[in-house]
Amino acid sequence: MAALDHPGIVGSTVWQHERGTEAFAQRLAQALRALEPAGNALIELRGNLGAGKTTFARHLLHALGVVGRIKSPTYAVVETYQVLLEGVALAIAHFDFYRFKDPDEWEEAGFRDVFAAPGFQLVEWPDKAQGRLPTPDLVIEIHSQAHDGEQAEGPRQVALHSFSLRGDALVAACT
Repeated sequence: MAALDHPGIVGSTVWQHERGTEAFAQRLAQALRALEPAGNALIELRGNLGAGKTTFARHLLHALGVVGRIKSPTYAVVETYQVLLEGVALAIAHFDFYRFKDPDEWEEAGFRDVFAAPGFQLVEWPDKAQGRLPTPDLVIEIHSQAHDGEQAEGPRQVALHSFSLRGDALVAACT
């Protein structure tokens, strides 16, 4: 996990089913809208293969106003979107580093500029970039009872870890 200069707060919840995942995504989207400036945050999604990270990401991006099909960035590494949030254009970058073989791929792809720019970054498999990413505002750990690669129906244990004041506000709004 990221280095911590900030005491952070921790929250937890359970998503009993996909409707619970969607409801949590709606709450988080509302909390992101309340940030100043709206939507600017870095959130990491962690969990085993098949835990529901991409499903949650799709619900969150729809809740933020992304229209249409939301593709998994597994092969493209990043999918970008732009939405109006509180009347201001918000750049969104949804990353999936699962296929990275070497953390230097992050640097070679020029992602430093994307993370330095204002906007919302949502990252699946951040551990594959091993220390190249900036400290996130929020880490969401999703745990299912499924074995890696299985698509499990059923409850997800979700832990929220804040690493900034922005993250604190997100955790407080969602728990």
